[in-house]
Amino acid sequence: MFKLIKLLTSLFAVFAVLVTFSTGSMAAGKSKTLKNTTKKGFVRCGVSQGLPGFSNADAAGNWTGVDVDVCRAVAAAVLGDASKVKFTPLSAKERFTALTSNEIDILSRNTTWTLSRDADIGLTFVGVNFYDGQGFMVRKNSGISSVNDFKDGVSACTNLGTTTELNMRDFFNSKGIKYEPVTFEKADEVVAAYDAGRCDTYTTDKSGLAAQRIKLSNPDDHMVLPETISKEPLGPVVRQGDSVWEDIVRWSLNVMIEAEEYGVNSANADSMKSSDNPAVKRLVGAEGELGAALGLDNDWSLRIIKQVGNYGESYKRNIADTGILPDRGPNELWTKGGILYVPPAR
Repeated sequence: MFKLIKLLTSLFAVFAVLVTFSTGSMAAGKSKTLKNTTKKGFVRCGVSQGLPGFSNADAAGNWTGVDVDVCRAVAAAVLGDASKVKFTPLSAKERFTALTSNEIDILSRNTTWTLSRDADIGLTFVGVNFYDGQGFMVRKNSGISSVNDFKDGVSACTNLGTTTELNMRDFFNSKGIKYEPVTFEKADEVVAAYDAGRCDTYTTDKSGLAAQRIKLSNPDDHMVLPETISKEPLGPVVRQGDSVWEDIVRWSLNVMIEAEEYGVNSANADSMKSSDNPAVKRLVGAEGELGAALGLDNDWSLRIIKQVGNYGESYKRNIADTGILPDRGPNELWTKGGILYVPPAR
C-alpha cells in the first residue's frame, strides 16, 4: 500500500508539472499581443509628450518616469530586458485612438481610470500606479489663495479632451462662477499659454501641476492652491480582447508594488531567494510557477525587480528625488498610511 501511495504521489507531481507547462503554453498561444511583442523584440508604449516624473525624454531621447517604468517592467518580464521599449509620445486627444488602432500595446500616460473609459469598447484599465486629484495653479501675486477666491470671468488653461476639462466645468458650474476655458491639445501649449499670461489659472492633476511648474520661466512666482476638486486614479491601459496580455501588464505593476511591501528591491532581489517568507520567494521566482499562467518563465518577476526596481525605488528616482512631490501622500503603501494595495502574487 505504501508503495502504491508513493507511486500515485509521484504520478500526481508529474501530472502537475505537465499541467503547469501546458497552461503556460496555452496562455502564450492565446495572446496575440505577447506573440507579436516577442517577434518584434520590443514593447510599444504610449506615453505623454513630456511630463517630468511620469514620462519625460531628455535631450538624448532617453525616457524616464513612473509611467515609463511600467512599460520597462513589462519588457523585463516578457523580453528579459527592460530597455527593449519603443516609446510613442501622445497627446490626450490621440492616446486612446493610438491604443485601439494597434499603434501601441500599452498606454502608460497619466490617464485617469473612469467608468465611461473602462466601459468603452476597446479599453481596459489594469491598475493604478498613481493616486492623484485635480487642482489649480495661480500666480502668487494674483491675490488668490483658495479656489473660493475665483470670481466671474476667470480664465483657465487646460488640456483639450480630458477629464480635467470636464471636472473644471463641473467645478465652476457648481460654484455658479462664469469662466473662460482656454484649451490646447498639447500639454506644453497649455504651459506656454499660462506662462505667457493668457489665462488666470492652470488646472490639471496636482502631480502634473507640480511637474509642469518647473518648466515655467519663474517657477517660484507660482503656487498650487490647497484644494483638490476630484479623484484621479492614474494607471496603464491595454486593448480589450487579450486577457493574457492584460494580466501580464497588471501583474508587472503589482509585482513592483508588492516587492516594496516585502522589502525586496533591485539590490537584494537575488539574495531574497533564500528568504523564509513564501510570499517573498514567489516574488523572486524561488517558489511556485507563477510565470506559467502568463506564458512566461519563472524569473519574469525577478527581472522586473532587478532591472526596474520596486515601486518605492521608482517613485524616489523619478518623483521624490527630482523635487516634484517628495511626500508620497496616498501613494504610500497601505502598511504605512497610504492606499497603495495590490492582490497577493500567489
